[in-house]
Amino acid sequence: MSEKISSQKAMELEKKHGSFNYAPLPVVLAKGQGVYLWDCEGKRYLDFLSGYSAVSQGHCHPRITKALQEQAETLTLVSRALYSDQLGPFAEYATRLFGYERILTMNTGADAFETASKLVRKWGYEKKGIPAGQAKIVVCNDNFHGRTMGAVSASSNTAHHGFFAPILDGFVRIPYNDLASLESALQDPTVAAFVVEPIQGEAGIIVPAEGYLKRAAELCKAKGVLLVADEVQAGISRTGKLLASHHEGVRPDVVILGKALSGGTLPVSAVLADDAILSCLQPGDHGSTFGGSPLACRVAKAALEVVVEEKLAENAQKMGQIFRSLVRDFGSKLITDVRGMGLLNAVAFAFTDNDQANQFCLDLKERGLIAKPTRPTVIRFCPALVITEAQMREAVGILQDTVRSWEKKC
Repeated sequence: MSEKISSQKAMELEKKHGSFNYAPLPVVLAKGQGVYLWDCEGKRYLDFLSGYSAVSQGHCHPRITKALQEQAETLTLVSRALYSDQLGPFAEYATRLFGYERILTMNTGADAFETASKLVRKWGYEKKGIPAGQAKIVVCNDNFHGRTMGAVSASSNTAHHGFFAPILDGFVRIPYNDLASLESALQDPTVAAFVVEPIQGEAGIIVPAEGYLKRAAELCKAKGVLLVADEVQAGISRTGKLLASHHEGVRPDVVILGKALSGGTLPVSAVLADDAILSCLQPGDHGSTFGGSPLACRVAKAALEVVVEEKLAENAQKMGQIFRSLVRDFGSKLITDVRGMGLLNAVAFAFTDNDQANQFCLDLKERGLIAKPTRPTVIRFCPALVITEAQMREAVGILQDTVRSWEKKC
């Protein structure tokens, strides 16, 4: 057992010895179970952040932690220089579940985006015949694919372009949910792929117009361009379907997965594609010491089995409808929009400055609900997919009380 520590002491140590690349809520969590978190002093919270969708199966799901413990005591890592008894069974299960021929396992969602970027460029040269050094990837404004140099370069965040310059070439940015702009960009014969989030998470849970993804797939196919769906946040039943792409019956050429692929226990990500695409990567082209480790594969298989066998997609769809309906019924002038799909939801507020969203989340925290802003006027509400209706109504009650208290002040 690790030494017990107070919340104040933990925050002081982190401020003294840690880095400053995050601005966390002033709450120190020490325990989690299902949709609940407890701080160092034992106060309980409903977690509506869920590790940015990583903890979709709930904190410390017993089936996933059992797989983790058993495998940790057996074999954790051999590297891909050798075979293990876990990668093959996981690959078979995952490819059958998602309907693809092959899978490449990595660690983080950002890793998987980098993997997909390399994959589609090589495919563009070998299969599409793009002249050497000219392959382009079309991405959307306000995307979020991670924080690596490739992801920063793909981003439309010009401040980050300046902070970390020079950025990488080869990314073409277009507006999200804009088919005309996509069609125009695809006229360039050197475009290898269009990488898109079916729902933009970090941008504020932006759900595109109905039919957007389906028509995007058609446009890409007509021009011999790969459609790559970044399902790191929206995938694995978060939106009420196994993949968010499935809402429109779309089968992307390449799928990027992460976060909930391990149930929040350790970094596991993956890229799915058929043989004609994924076989473009050959030994030496790409790899990772920890990617596809026995520990990762055992845990990921258990995490996916939980999603399927506990029917978490169905629960996400039902609970999401309840959340949006109840919040819309507040009839509050403080709320300007309630949007989302399944349990990937956001509430937009009539805040007047950037600090108000943070203060609102502090007030939620004091009442026992954990949530974080994703834009200056937008707060994300994304609990674990195991949430019950009683727990959802408890959380919405806390949100309503907080809204009412702010209405009195505003």
